[in-house]
Amino acid sequence: MAVMNAVGKAVLDMGPGMKVTCESRKMQFVLDEPPELGGTNLGMNPVEALLNSLAACKCIVAKCFAKANGVELEGLTVSCKGVLDPDGFMGINPDVKIGFSEITTTYNFKTSSPKDKVDALVKYIESHCPVHDTLVNPAKFKCVVKV
Repeated sequence: MAVMNAVGKAVLDMGPGMKVTCESRKMQFVLDEPPELGGTNLGMNPVEALLNSLAACKCIVAKCFAKANGVELEGLTVSCKGVLDPDGFMGINPDVKIGFSEITTTYNFKTSSPKDKVDALVKYIESHCPVHDTLVNPAKFKCVVKV
């Protein structure tokens, strides 16, 4: 399979709040912040979106590879919980990590397959999820500024 390029574009709304319209492949969604962080609560915030992207990617990997791993998947909910101290982002405490200090994934399977097969599938998911891999083994970042 050929290498793919994924593109995400975010456009800041200059009105009240922190609304940002995000677009990929002509599909859009809105991100914002809650009022206590200066937003208008029109959408989840970027770190919530990151956790949801991680959870969704793990669901997709599970669905793609459950049968190959011997699991009859009847249903799956994946929750990702991140620990974040806003004092880092807000510049209040320079010793606090700016992003998540910990992310916990909870899998809730509906299956008749034995637990050892489910555990093996989870191990496979954790090692083959592209979003998980990007967080654990960060991509090289480049920055281009246009004015």
